[in-house]
Amino acid sequence: MLSLGACSSTQTQILEGLGFNLTDTPVAEIQQGFQHLICSLNFPKKELELQMGNALFIGKQLKPLEKFLDDVKNLYETEVFSTDFSNISAAQQEINSHVEKQTKGKIVGLIQDLKPNTITVLVNYLCFKAQWANPFDPSKTEEGSSFLVDKTTTVQVPMMHQMEQYYHLVDTELNCTVLQMDYSKNALALFVLPKEGQMEWVEGAMSSKTLKKWNRLLRKGWVDLFVPKFSISATYDLGDILLKMGIQDAFTDNADFSGLTKDNGLKVSNVAHKAMFYIGEKGTEAIPEVRFLNQPETTLLHPIIRFDRSFLLLILEKNTRSILFLGKVVDPMEV
Repeated sequence: MLSLGACSSTQTQILEGLGFNLTDTPVAEIQQGFQHLICSLNFPKKELELQMGNALFIGKQLKPLEKFLDDVKNLYETEVFSTDFSNISAAQQEINSHVEKQTKGKIVGLIQDLKPNTITVLVNYLCFKAQWANPFDPSKTEEGSSFLVDKTTTVQVPMMHQMEQYYHLVDTELNCTVLQMDYSKNALALFVLPKEGQMEWVEGAMSSKTLKKWNRLLRKGWVDLFVPKFSISATYDLGDILLKMGIQDAFTDNADFSGLTKDNGLKVSNVAHKAMFYIGEKGTEAIPEVRFLNQPETTLLHPIIRFDRSFLLLILEKNTRSILFLGKVVDPMEV
C-alpha cells in the first residue's frame, strides 16, 4: 500500500524488500495482484470469519493527493486519516479506537508508545475465527499436562486429545513432524514440531519451497494427537524488521513519497502489526456448542504426535494458499 505513494528508490526498496523482481513483474501487476488477494480474503464466508486491513494516519499539515486516496481505497480497501500528531495521546487514542472498531473489539491498544514528531503511522491488523473440521471433545482435555519451554523450564498446560485421521508427515531432512488440521471451511492449520534442539534449523528452512514439499508429501492416516489449548498475542514494531529487509529510505529524510503528497518531509515514523490467536477444542475463537458421539476406545497402535514442546504454527487460506498467520509457540501459558 505504501509503495503506491512511493517513488524512485523508496518504491524500489519497498517492493524488492518484499521479494519482487521488478524486471519480471511490473509495479501495476503487483498492485493488481494484491487487490485480487485482499478481495478474495475479505469476501464474506460462512463459518470462516476473517477481518484484515490496513490504515494510514498522516499528519494534518500534509495534504494527500486525490489519486493516492482513490488508489488505496480501490486497491487496498483502505482509508487515509488526517491526524493531529501535535497531541500524541489523542492521536494514539484515535488510531487504537479505529483498529478496535474494525476488529469488533478483538484488538485493543495496538499503539502504546507513539513518539513526539510522528508524521505518519501505518497499521496492519488481522482477526481470524473458524471451527475445526473435527472438533475436540472437551471431556478428553487433560488439564495439567507438561510442556517443555526450554531445557530447564516446564509449564503445565491443558492438553487436548483426539484419535482421528489427519494429513501428517515426518520430514527426515529437517528433523520435524508436520500435521495438518483442517478448519471446516476454506482454511487449514499446519503444526510443525521440530525434534528437540532443531527449532532454529527448521525456522531457517521455512520457505515456499519447503511448504510445497510438505504439501506434496502429506499423507492421511490415524493419529493419536495431543495439542495444547492456548491463546497468543503478539505486537510487532515492524520498523526494525523492514530496515533489515532493505526498506530503508522510507524511514529517513531521503524518503520520496511524492506519489502520496506534494508536501516535502513525509517519511514513515511507525509501522505496527498485531496478531491475536486462540486455539481451543472447537477451533479458533469461540463458536456454538458441538455434540460429541462416544467413540469406542481402540487398542490399535497409531502414531502418537504430542505437541509438548515449542512448535511452529501456520494458518493458510485454502483457495489462495495465502499464509494468514505464521508464528512460534514457545510457552502456551504466556498470553
